[in-house]
Amino acid sequence: MSTSSHSLPPLANDRFLRACLRLPTDCTPVWLMRQAGRYLPEYNATRAKAGSFMGLATNPDYATEVTLQPLERYALDAAILFSDILTVPDAMGLGLSFAPGEGPRFAHPLRDEADVARLAAPDLDKLRYVFDAVASIRRALAGADGRGRVPLIGFSGSPWTLACYMVEGGGSDDYRLVKSMLYRRPDLMHRILEVNADAVAAYLNAQIDAGAQAVMVFDSWGGVLADGAFQRFSLAYTERVLAQVKREHGGHRIPQIVFTKGGGLWLEQIADIGCDVVGLDWTVNLGAARARVGHRVALQGNLDPAVLFAEPQQIREAAAGVLDSFGAPLNADGSAAGHVFNLGHGISQFTPPEAVAVLVDAVHEHSRRMRA
Repeated sequence: MSTSSHSLPPLANDRFLRACLRLPTDCTPVWLMRQAGRYLPEYNATRAKAGSFMGLATNPDYATEVTLQPLERYALDAAILFSDILTVPDAMGLGLSFAPGEGPRFAHPLRDEADVARLAAPDLDKLRYVFDAVASIRRALAGADGRGRVPLIGFSGSPWTLACYMVEGGGSDDYRLVKSMLYRRPDLMHRILEVNADAVAAYLNAQIDAGAQAVMVFDSWGGVLADGAFQRFSLAYTERVLAQVKREHGGHRIPQIVFTKGGGLWLEQIADIGCDVVGLDWTVNLGAARARVGHRVALQGNLDPAVLFAEPQQIREAAAGVLDSFGAPLNADGSAAGHVFNLGHGISQFTPPEAVAVLVDAVHEHSRRMRA
């Protein structure tokens, strides 16, 4: 099939990249946020060998092993680097740790003017383990003929999402500390976001240099902001990231995906910042979203992860419902619309592994029928 003006790497399965660039596909590609994770017994076994989450994430061999595990079980159309969104602030010296049974914590959160003044983009050598993992995963994905099985997605947290953790010192229920700084000292917040945006762009470019074939920005906490604040403190800095990230590498296009949880209100504005794909959570009607963005971007999403706790036939029906909501794979003018099937957020650690097999197969089968 022709790839129009877009050059794609030689892959055994390139439908994910094709969908990102709104090129025709034989069926709708599917991958899942957190597809390498605690719902898989083999992941838990590897994590036990590693001794801790950070032991797993900072060891390229282990990171490669767990990245590939879901691909061995399921007919997924993309791999995503196994890492954490907080690697960048950790490399900035904030002291990341994961206590058993708790979320991430920073030993040195940003709380005052002096903290913010000391903040600087990290030395990328401190993140060498991430780039080594990307290169290792690409080698593992390569077949005997050198063609990759599926493309590899690199990623980062958005500048705003990273700032939330950096100021709060960890996760938060009310975002009191970071929002207090935003409203009381917007100058400090803008300084953090500027440093974060430039660091994230450099980090993503280094992942691309190491072999990432698409990149995704996770704006996990953009949806906690008020209208107006979202545009100034989240969207503007995600746009600053994308403006610096490579569009091509080795002669091949590198699609850019932006996912803002709770961002459905600002869909058109997100679609206008230069990304190729906008990820949607499960609160957004996919057909309506397609109408709102027109031909500007492809869409990714957006099944409620809790559907995977239902019975197999119910999972199949829900998958068909998402695909039917998006609608025909071609626009009225004959161009491809571009849909990557995914969950509306990360997969739950309690998900039955067999439910994922049902979902992946259902997406491929139903979307092939839609193209028949």
